[in-house]
Amino acid sequence: MKKSLPMAGVHSGESDYDDICQAQNQSLALPTKLITVADAFEKKDHSWFVTSDVPTDLSIQVQDITFYVHKHPLVARSGYINQAILHPPNLNAGYDHKLENFPGGAATFELILKFCYGLPVDLNPNNVAALRCASEYLEMTEEFEEGNLISKTEAFVTFIVLASWRDSITVLKSCENLSPWGENLQIVRRCCDSIASKASQDNSTAGEVINEGWWFNDLATLRIDHFVRIITAIRAKGMKPETIGFCIMNYAERRLPCMDVESEGQRGNSYGTNELQLSILSGKRQEGSVGHNKEQRIIIENLVSMLPPQKEAVSCRFLLWMLKMAIVFSATPALVSELEKRVGMVLGDASVRDLLIPSYRNGDQGILMNSPEECTLHDIDVVQRIVEYYLMHEGQQQNTQHKKCGNPDVNKLMDGYLAEIARDTNLSIPKFQVLAEALPTQARTCHDGLYRAIDTYLKSHPSLSEHERKKLCKIMDCEKLSLDACMHAAQNDRLPLRTVIQVLFAEQVKMRAALQAKESSGGANSEQKGAWSSTEKEIKALKEELEKVKMEMAELQRDYSELQQEYEKISNTRRPVSSWSSRWRKIKNSSFFHDKMDGEELRDIQSTPNQVGCRVAGRRRQSIS
Repeated sequence: MKKSLPMAGVHSGESDYDDICQAQNQSLALPTKLITVADAFEKKDHSWFVTSDVPTDLSIQVQDITFYVHKHPLVARSGYINQAILHPPNLNAGYDHKLENFPGGAATFELILKFCYGLPVDLNPNNVAALRCASEYLEMTEEFEEGNLISKTEAFVTFIVLASWRDSITVLKSCENLSPWGENLQIVRRCCDSIASKASQDNSTAGEVINEGWWFNDLATLRIDHFVRIITAIRAKGMKPETIGFCIMNYAERRLPCMDVESEGQRGNSYGTNELQLSILSGKRQEGSVGHNKEQRIIIENLVSMLPPQKEAVSCRFLLWMLKMAIVFSATPALVSELEKRVGMVLGDASVRDLLIPSYRNGDQGILMNSPEECTLHDIDVVQRIVEYYLMHEGQQQNTQHKKCGNPDVNKLMDGYLAEIARDTNLSIPKFQVLAEALPTQARTCHDGLYRAIDTYLKSHPSLSEHERKKLCKIMDCEKLSLDACMHAAQNDRLPLRTVIQVLFAEQVKMRAALQAKESSGGANSEQKGAWSSTEKEIKALKEELEKVKMEMAELQRDYSELQQEYEKISNTRRPVSSWSSRWRKIKNSSFFHDKMDGEELRDIQSTPNQVGCRVAGRRRQSIS
């Protein structure tokens, strides 16, 4: 008479499991002589005992547990134990044999013993992989007894597990702790192929509807190497790049830190929240161990290597977030460069907050705050390289597709980015200038955004000298400012005098062009006529004031010449300086003294007196900020 050992079914979602079990010989039978040996099992501390009238004659250690068992039930099933008893090691350590690196550990060996003693053991997706590997370790083949554990577990994997999406996911996850047995026995490969095949199908498989909304999340629970194998198999089956990209983005969102935190930190584009963002990112790295950081880096590098080459596969925001993570977790320079190139190809889809990349030391865990070089809050060099890749890509498209170079969205993006980083008090003028001039001159048709960024920089750096202000403003073309921007700049005290004069001249040209257009059109309504009449009056007033400025300039020039003569006499004779002081006070109290003109600006004013008149008139205008 035999005592059967029924295998439990898989989870309740498998309605056809009973039929499969009946079709297969899924019962495990043991001779009665072996069953009578064991009455019960008992655990105590780090020991495992068989309660029986027959004394145990074999001790086996697995991990930190010592199992006291009978030789016969194990020898009858296991070739490994059979050989170990024939050639016993001389351990003298409290046990007869030690199973090193046993798959599944002590918990799995306990199930093996129950199987050998004829007690019920439920096979399920959670333990079948470990039992399959352990039975291979112990050489539990059909040579010793028909229906041994290898054949039973192999049949369960083939007919039950691989027929189900969820069971395949469960078994694949269990193989993460069974290396290299899971790989060598092809359990990992078969599960990955089964999952990839089901994910590639449009409709139901084995009674389950594969819905993108949940199978993405299932794949995100897998270890990165298993995920890579599945995605590689899915791609080989011809799945759309957008679907593969979405799956990769979902995996990254669930397995990498800070994506949601970072987005919240940057919302609103305020400088203070970006500082908070950097603090959070830095803290995440400092809290993690070296092993954790290595694991994150491996995930990043694998995900980037799998990205489909098509631009529409993943969003620009995702690429920039991966770039930030690659920098934070010290990914390889080649991978960082690859991400920069990909961002450059879709730079027009980025936002300012996505471009705000934290500045970290290479390979360090802290924010770049103590570097001997300039300590900017954001990594300006990365963005500069991205812009260079963008220009390279645009140039190639221009040559191959005869496409006009220049994307208005990129121009607007870079002006907004410049305005954001301009608030950084550690940002030098050369850094700002190089990035501002990265785009070709013809790419910007309007310089209003650039003027706004320059004005923000001047606000955040109030101690700049006049020379530094002029150097900064050289990157702006006043002729490309709108009329509103000109009016604002005309009364902006932060700008150097030379720039204000250029702005006023450009404003006058625009007003004159608008007036001529009005005169040529001839057909304007009464409201428009009133507006143009007001413009004509303003121009007339400017001309009148210009004449006054010319007279004042001439008088100041005479005073200056006399002052020079007086100074030369003083130097030669050292006589009293009352006359010289009187004339100096006269120049000092003039309106031009307070404009802080240097010699170069004085020559400019003398050569363009009309523009100076506009400068004086501009002081009377209202702010339009």
